[in-house]
Amino acid sequence: MSFLNEEYRDRGIKKWAGFYLSEHTAVQEKLSSERTKVNQQKRQMNQGEIEIVINESIVKNKSVAIQLENVDQNGFYYDDVVGHIVGGDELGIFINNTKVDFDEIRNIQFVVLKKWNNTDDDV
Repeated sequence: MSFLNEEYRDRGIKKWAGFYLSEHTAVQEKLSSERTKVNQQKRQMNQGEIEIVINESIVKNKSVAIQLENVDQNGFYYDDVVGHIVGGDELGIFINNTKVDFDEIRNIQFVVLKKWNNTDDDV
């Protein structure tokens, strides 16, 4: 027994997996799923359809989600630009603080934004 005590030297590395909190592992899983998320291509809308949705959004103060024609280096679509139309000019519209040119819009849809204070537990 003394032979093992004299020859064995621990490298001092801790086993970190046992120290992770459940919140930490949940965040790690969420980040991993976001990296593998792929936004599906939506139907290409014509200019008339886009104008109808934009006009109704402005008149009725509805939120919209816009899929842009832009794709990343892998050919996947970016996340939709989501929010209220707050202004515009002859080239495009402003969604919150983001400028979207008319020729960049592939698809635009109405969306209902969940408020931060709404929870499923409210009675």
